[in-house]
Amino acid sequence: MPLFDRIINNRLGCWARRAAGLGRLTAGTTFLIVATAAAVPVGIVPIAIVRPHAYDRGRWPVPNAVLRSGTLIFTGHSTVGTFVGTTTAVRGGVSGAADIANAHGWVEAAVATLYTQNDHRDRDLRAVMEVDKYPTMRFDLIGVTIGSPGDPLDTLRVTLRGRLAIHGVTREVSIPATLVTAGDTIDASGSFPLDLTEYRISGLTRFLGALRMQKDIEVRFRTRFEATPHTAAGEPAR
Repeated sequence: MPLFDRIINNRLGCWARRAAGLGRLTAGTTFLIVATAAAVPVGIVPIAIVRPHAYDRGRWPVPNAVLRSGTLIFTGHSTVGTFVGTTTAVRGGVSGAADIANAHGWVEAAVATLYTQNDHRDRDLRAVMEVDKYPTMRFDLIGVTIGSPGDPLDTLRVTLRGRLAIHGVTREVSIPATLVTAGDTIDASGSFPLDLTEYRISGLTRFLGALRMQKDIEVRFRTRFEATPHTAAGEPAR
């Protein structure tokens, strides 16, 4: 066998063993090795071989996880201007699955903790939302629809399907979101429009101290879940 052929064969064997050791050798990876072998100088291992791009994003395993931190934000509009309400008093968990599409979970926040930087507006908010009767707002995840992949390998765009309960009303919703993995954490973020009248929230002529508030608001969220060996404790789905 010519010397050049022996060198190439030795390199292919070395790269294949490295990829197999990572548990990531696929048909696409093998093709990439063959296609690039002649063009890569001896002694240099292409990054694409060490971290192959060919894998099924829709088969992400989702561990059992608890919500470690999160922020819920809404933006409202009234005749006196735009205002923002925020809370970090959120809790929740995820029941893991080998396939991300089958993950289930829940997130809820205490309505009385929403803060708009205006005491009078906050009092109106708690009154209109009847926080004594309906103290929490809650989302129950019943499934995930895989969307287009993000640019980084650790990012996935999805639609979260579930039930949103606010002010005693529960509705089926689909929420676009972005998932990012880092170590044993999963960050989920997204935004969606909300029509307050669909949840029987009235009194908009005085809502939050404004002369008139529009019924449509925008809700945004940022949450971080951390893997745990056990299913996250919490109330069952309603």
